[in-house]
Amino acid sequence: MTKTDLVAQVAANTEMSKKNAEQAVSAVFEALSKAMAEGEKITISGFGTFEVRERAERQGINPRTREPITIAASRSIVFKPGKTLKDTL
Repeated sequence: MTKTDLVAQVAANTEMSKKNAEQAVSAVFEALSKAMAEGEKITISGFGTFEVRERAERQGINPRTREPITIAASRSIVFKPGKTLKDTL
């Protein structure tokens, strides 16, 4: 599903215009992005939890040269589905 598909689905389910539905979907994505950028954990009841996790710096191996390299620390988003979502699958 693309963002356009999601907007169309929201518009159909709520009887909103596509323009208003697009604004609503964009506002939700913007709020989620802002919260995750600040490191907040987002829990949507019945759907799941989004969480930002820190990955420590670690050693790796360059597959071409087989030389050891340092992989920088990073942040990544982890999604854990809720029970309701798991049950629908």
